[in-house]
Amino acid sequence: MIYLVRHGQTEFNRERRLQGHVDSPLTELGLRQAAAAGALLKDLTGGGAGWRVVSSPLGRARRTAEIIAEALGVTEIENEPRLIELSWGAWDGRLRDQLAAEYPEAFGKTGWAFHAPTGESYAQVCARMQSWLDSLPAEPERRVIAVSHGVAGRVLRGVYGSLPEGVVPGQDAPQDAIFRLQGGAIERIACELAA
Repeated sequence: MIYLVRHGQTEFNRERRLQGHVDSPLTELGLRQAAAAGALLKDLTGGGAGWRVVSSPLGRARRTAEIIAEALGVTEIENEPRLIELSWGAWDGRLRDQLAAEYPEAFGKTGWAFHAPTGESYAQVCARMQSWLDSLPAEPERRVIAVSHGVAGRVLRGVYGSLPEGVVPGQDAPQDAIFRLQGGAIERIACELAA
């Protein structure tokens, strides 16, 4: 089983700025989202014993993983470069509104994320997600909590569930829910944020 978590809200998310391989810190809401994911995962995993916490190396994912690991009493977080966000190439760090004005023919349409100048292609992201999935133990020995990103998480779910390419970009990428990947099925589970 895999529990897939998107990092909590960041300053760039709030600004509607693409992050890709650049980073920004979690907001107060993002910290609360990470804590809510940790609390939910503690319940879902029976306390976290025997579970691996694996994270993208980017700071926003790593900080989310630290909060989750602390909630579970897990002392080691595994660094996994294959879980890193899509590289937007020349669009990394750019505001969405600016890109929509500059690239109206492409920006915002289905699959636009995979056509950024010098960015990663859909095939490249699929290949690294498949490589990571192939490296995991088979179910039921697979007990992994993976902390990743919006686009990367969509692609990971697409590869896991054998979803058609046209469906993958349209999936949601919540920061207040997690996904359980088990037996070929994908289930969304909402987190309850503390007030």
